[in-house]
Amino acid sequence: MLRHQGKNRAYSHNLKLASVLSCVAGIVNSVGVLGLHTLTTNVTGHFAFFAEEIVEENYNRGIVYLFYTFFFLLGSFVSSLIMEWVLKHKPEVSYVIPILLEVLLLVGLSLVDIAFPNALLKYSAFTALVLLFSMGVQNSLVTRVSSAVVRTTHLTGLFTDLGIVLSQLFFYKNRSERIRLFRSIFLMLAIISCFFIGCVAGGFLYLHFQFKTLFLGAALLLFALWYDQLLMSYYSLKRKIQKVEIFNR
Repeated sequence: MLRHQGKNRAYSHNLKLASVLSCVAGIVNSVGVLGLHTLTTNVTGHFAFFAEEIVEENYNRGIVYLFYTFFFLLGSFVSSLIMEWVLKHKPEVSYVIPILLEVLLLVGLSLVDIAFPNALLKYSAFTALVLLFSMGVQNSLVTRVSSAVVRTTHLTGLFTDLGIVLSQLFFYKNRSERIRLFRSIFLMLAIISCFFIGCVAGGFLYLHFQFKTLFLGAALLLFALWYDQLLMSYYSLKRKIQKVEIFNR
């Protein structure tokens, strides 16, 4: 799901990656909207809010929206910087540190909500900055691992791509081409569906657990790491058994 990059990635790797991490983004999206009344998974809307505040001469509030955008960018930068550094030393685990960083941020906010109720609401701008940073980390990670095939934190470009691929069904009649198109459609629908599931689950859980809902997002990220390590151990054991069988022949 995460370990394979570039030519080593298969369609199934991207499908699993998209399903898990788009669900995480959906959870964060619901928590941001319900708890902070702001967008925490993308920055497109923040430019419109920034323009609105400038027009109304609310310059301090406008600067806040600029910080929201900057922290998403900063998260993407830090994630890619970490991956580049790790790639030079241990490329097979270049994704681990960015995911653990995102887990740390989500768990940290959840623990603050437990220890200091209402603190995250009181300092809502800071909370939004942390969530936007974490989504920048995730988006950069997913984009690099999947070679820009998968995006999980926003759906605008995804719906655009889906519309393009659906239109191509009217023109590409070759069996291999149609299989490729249907695989692309299924991948996009998986991302949309899991984002929606994450949003709905996050919304219901927020009503009862507030920002502690972010524990679920962190748990899904840890599951992705565990699953990847489990598969790696399985294939490693399988190769060892095959070598022994070949040796004994």
